[in-house]
Amino acid sequence: MRFMMLMIPKGYETAPPDVKLDPERVKSMMAYNEALQAAGVLLALDGLHPPSMGARVSFEGGKPLVTDGPFAEAKEVLGGYWMINVASRDEAITWAKRCPASENEVIEIRQVQEMADFDPEVQAAAARMPDLQAAVRGN
Repeated sequence: MRFMMLMIPKGYETAPPDVKLDPERVKSMMAYNEALQAAGVLLALDGLHPPSMGARVSFEGGKPLVTDGPFAEAKEVLGGYWMINVASRDEAITWAKRCPASENEVIEIRQVQEMADFDPEVQAAAARMPDLQAAVRGN
């Protein structure tokens, strides 16, 4: 089962574009990342720049509207993510609990949808999805 662990740092929604990271915190997070890799469960990971450097595209009336960050209505934003492959939701939670996060950070755990999760009509509509995924992964 694939799970995405989403890091939600409180206060990141108002972080400036040039936000500085604490090298000691980065070192401890790297040790955690390396533990995920050594266990063979890590599929992908990335940190994200703050919303002040981002944009949102909404579709009011079916037309795209671009809003540059920061976003006044944002209460929680993503700071980064890990994609892991583990046997169960409980195992994903166990890995999240091992993260050296600070008290102002939350990790949300979400299972990735698999084709088998959908009814046959949806599977038929998305039949080319495995080809797209293989192309993206370079398989």
